[in-house]
Amino acid sequence: MIVDLPDTTISQVAKQLVHVREEGGAVALGRVLTLVIATREEAAEPAIDAANDASREHPMRVIVLIIDRDADARLDAQIRVGGDAGASEVIVVRAYGAAASNEESLVTGLLLPDAPVVVWWPDKPPARPAASPLGRIAQRRITDASTDPDTLKRLSKLGKAYAPGDTDLAWTRLTYWREQLAAVLDQPPYEPVTAVEVHGSAESPSTGLLAAWLRLQLDVPVRWVYEPHDTWREGIKSVRMTRASGDILLERPVPGVALLTQPGQPDHDLPLPRRTLRECIAEELRRLDPDVLYGRVISEGWDRLGPASEGHPA
Repeated sequence: MIVDLPDTTISQVAKQLVHVREEGGAVALGRVLTLVIATREEAAEPAIDAANDASREHPMRVIVLIIDRDADARLDAQIRVGGDAGASEVIVVRAYGAAASNEESLVTGLLLPDAPVVVWWPDKPPARPAASPLGRIAQRRITDASTDPDTLKRLSKLGKAYAPGDTDLAWTRLTYWREQLAAVLDQPPYEPVTAVEVHGSAESPSTGLLAAWLRLQLDVPVRWVYEPHDTWREGIKSVRMTRASGDILLERPVPGVALLTQPGQPDHDLPLPRRTLRECIAEELRRLDPDVLYGRVISEGWDRLGPASEGHPA
């Protein structure tokens, strides 16, 4: 069910939300958190779809805040419940002009009582998320460095602005890669790694974050290479780890499948799909405590990492 509330107020939206729940027999019991999505109009629906899918694992209230400061003052809202909202209840707030002057006040009257708050900026996050009006009320703050055309500057900004509770979906997309690499090093011959080389797309901030993670965890030189657009377009391409007995190579020659090559062992094909937005959001909502490892990688690991090299077309 969808209820449109043109030219309204936050108080009226809150009252209507109670009425809709009572009328439909739905209650807020079982909602475990409030997810605030601060975004632009054109990015709103993909973000809502991802949140609705994730809500089947994390029942929640979703507040979508869309700001347009160049229009006349007005507040429009929409409430979605039932089949139009997955296992959540979705409130879309469009604030225009002077009505958008205080972002925090636009959402505080709609938050679930005594429930954690997570804020997600699908694109164009504030320079310092933790110090922003919405970030100050949140336990977790989610950004996405892949939406910034200048990957290196974005990663540097994340490190300088980091505060406990921050995370980025470029880091979340690395989970499968980190699991596979850790599993390989947990097997014999248990030799120390002496050098690492990471290759990936020039548009993938995950490449830099994976290199920073390996630099931090292994404490060895890490060379990381951004491949030209006409050579590689699918995020991370390969990781090579050098040991005394030979190199371990985990590479993704085609989307979704990785090839693991190790000295003295047959090659193995491993599933390594690119993670969907829904999967990444669901993973981040599983934990509401600060991601300490991400904080160390984006600051300490990134600072230890040298500049990227540029690959050459094949």
